[in-house]
Amino acid sequence: MTRIFETPLYPYERSADQDAEAPVRHPVIVVGAGPIGLAAAIDLAQQDIPVVVLDDNDKVSFGSRAICFAKRPLEILDRLGCGEAMVEKGVTWNTGKVFFDERKVYEFNLLPEDGHKNPAFINLQQYHFEKFLVDRVFDLQAQGKLIEIRGNSRVTAVDAEDSHVSLTVETPDGPYRIEADWLIACDGAGSPIRAMMGLDFVGRVFEDNFLIADVVMDADFPTERWFWFDPPFNRGQSALLHKQPDGVWRIDLQLGWDIDKEKEKLPENVIPRLKAMLGPDIRFELEWVSIYTFQCRRMEKFRHGRVLFAGDSAHQVSPFGARGANSGLQDTDNLIWKLKLVMGGLAPESLLDTYDMERIHGADENILNSSRSTDFITPKSEMSRIFRNAVLDLSEHHAFARPLVNSGRLSVPCTYDGSPLNGPDCATMPARTRPGSPAPDAPVSGNSNEWLLGKLGNSFQILAIDVETPPSVCVGGICADRVTLSTEDNPALRERYLGEAEGAVYLMRPDQHVAARWDHWNDEAVRRAIETATGRNVSGLAGGLR
Repeated sequence: MTRIFETPLYPYERSADQDAEAPVRHPVIVVGAGPIGLAAAIDLAQQDIPVVVLDDNDKVSFGSRAICFAKRPLEILDRLGCGEAMVEKGVTWNTGKVFFDERKVYEFNLLPEDGHKNPAFINLQQYHFEKFLVDRVFDLQAQGKLIEIRGNSRVTAVDAEDSHVSLTVETPDGPYRIEADWLIACDGAGSPIRAMMGLDFVGRVFEDNFLIADVVMDADFPTERWFWFDPPFNRGQSALLHKQPDGVWRIDLQLGWDIDKEKEKLPENVIPRLKAMLGPDIRFELEWVSIYTFQCRRMEKFRHGRVLFAGDSAHQVSPFGARGANSGLQDTDNLIWKLKLVMGGLAPESLLDTYDMERIHGADENILNSSRSTDFITPKSEMSRIFRNAVLDLSEHHAFARPLVNSGRLSVPCTYDGSPLNGPDCATMPARTRPGSPAPDAPVSGNSNEWLLGKLGNSFQILAIDVETPPSVCVGGICADRVTLSTEDNPALRERYLGEAEGAVYLMRPDQHVAARWDHWNDEAVRRAIETATGRNVSGLAGGLR
């Protein structure tokens, strides 16, 4: 049977650009048809910005690679038109269990409160994810949107000018030149674009190796995240088990630093390790095997003139905590609305510097948590190991110790505290919805299946809760339309958005982060906040977020 990662989805076709007398210029070119590049392209096309995606492959990725997708990225994918398909196909989970030696020390629930459309996490093989994104591209093409994927098209040279970016693209018919007003580099951790521009990462490479094995098996393990410290089947190391769709399970086994990677990937060495973990009665087949080394690094800047880096091309973290693809989707969600305003002449080009600022803040937060996870999982000294094991022993009976256990502190959305785009705050409202924070979902009413984030969309909005406001506010060509809700019979909405206030007015950004909030309507304050949120009176971009 042919599997989806063996089938070309966007095979090479000669384009009209290759026969043009002079290089054709496009508004935006995205390099990389992985999850982050496709998400960026879909977002652009949905906002009527023509986009071309270049990739040296013609099919989805082989192997599971990224498998854990968190609630916030699923909400982003809802706006891109494929979130529901992801959740329907994926394995939903909220519960995780932590084991030390042979005993379970505790378990946790990542979404203990009700009133959310999406689960805390789903597990889904990356090739399924990419297939949903490619299908969405085809849907947009059928709607007449100007979005194109060019397979077997490898970028071999980049020349970044003040007014545009020139590319050389190698194809089965030979090379050709093409230009872009803006280039988004989503070409992975080894980013050829980054290398061609003479740019590099700063950060840490961890001295450890982990075996990833995707196995097909019929097992009755529950749909949970299981993590072991020092298990009997992998003494002195760690292990992780996750369920995926189609009877595929992800297993991570820590191997240590001084190993022969090619030897360890051989089936005759992998299979005995898996049998020791799963038991002699579990039958399984290997689908994919890889060995990886941790890296927690990022570029010093994500914006270089008209070249913008996103996803793994901009930053790398360890896979524990599911921060790779999840943070990359938040990169594009932050970037595309800003790029649209700049391209449309509705915001100064300096607005793109806030992409750099806010997402570097997000990357640093992810790198910090990922580094802490790695240090806890792989102690670098005997004293560190004694401390780690003591914390695990205490966590079995004492709740105070459980937050200290770090088996991969799982991905949470970034709050842009201190962003120059943030407007006024209201101290009587909940901290979770302060300016800079992602809007938490909530039911629209107590007896409805409608959800708040579905009503907010991907444009500036005025969210009015138990407050009368005008139907819209327009400033310099940008209009924020009103979404009106009531907290009657809706305690979740009140708890998440009002707190002690009697009513609330929120200015929401197109990426559904809070820009400003008040407990009453103030027309002039809202107008100033829109100007701030679009970068029209932004200053101090040289600094960082707190």
